[in-house]
Amino acid sequence: MLIQKIVQELQDIPEDKLTELYDLIHDFRLGLESEPPQQPRTPGLLTGKLGAAFFEPLPEAELQAWE
Repeated sequence: MLIQKIVQELQDIPEDKLTELYDLIHDFRLGLESEPPQQPRTPGLLTGKLGAAFFEPLPEAELQAWE
């Protein structure tokens, strides 16, 4: 179980570093609480339209930069 692995790792951390670790874990958890829930992505649905420039070929200099 993952929680047991985490506890095992915690046991090997020096006492003088536990405050830093606590702060890291605490801040991480608070960040999770403040994240807005993610909406599931729906691939293939794009609002709006593509402009004609999307279909124009790239300039030679830009093509060379990719090689």
